[in-house]
Amino acid sequence: MLIDSYYSEDANGINISRQQASRFAKGIADDFNPLHNPDAKLFCVPGDLLFALVLAKYGVSQRMRFTFSGMVDDSQLLRFSTVDGDRLSLEDSAEKSYLEVDRSGTNSCEINFVESLTRSYVEFSGHTFPHVLIPLMSQHKVMINPARPIVIYQSMEIDLERVDIPETELEFSGAQLDVEGKRGSVRLDFLLKTSGNTIGSGTKYMAMRGLRPFDQQVVDEMISTYMNHKQSGY
Repeated sequence: MLIDSYYSEDANGINISRQQASRFAKGIADDFNPLHNPDAKLFCVPGDLLFALVLAKYGVSQRMRFTFSGMVDDSQLLRFSTVDGDRLSLEDSAEKSYLEVDRSGTNSCEINFVESLTRSYVEFSGHTFPHVLIPLMSQHKVMINPARPIVIYQSMEIDLERVDIPETELEFSGAQLDVEGKRGSVRLDFLLKTSGNTIGSGTKYMAMRGLRPFDQQVVDEMISTYMNHKQSGY
């Protein structure tokens, strides 16, 4: 499947190396966040890779909500635990949970559908910065701290009318930022379509911390640094 080369699994559990996480972020999500670089001091596995792992193992249910509760690094051995049949928890050996997934409705494990949804969502999600967040911050005259940019992927949800389809495409449908002091809550909405017809919708939620007054010059420098990383493949 699409993500087979981006994680390792044996009898002891699931492990994602720094190299695997970085290749997924850059090659699949087109995401050049420095936190996903192999040599990053505060390295973390992309939340979108964990999303893709869930879909690869458990398929797509009509209604799914993913709630992230911790950062995964390359040192952890992970496993999925099933709670009450419909809830999944991704845990380490100490039973600390990093991701919970609530599922309901009809489920599909049809590989083309699973992979098309995975690719569509991950590519959309990976382009959050700078394509979506910068215009939002400009509109509200705030920005993240360039020295310590804190943008937290909190959760995402999808709601599908049906899952008996060969593939799906994602269409961005709107963004919202609510600012309260130095904190911001971001909501990104999207539609899921097949053959031009809308068959579902979804939302990604993020939190921003350490907001400060918008400075166009500083923002331009952040964008330039990000694009230089992308062009160099770093």
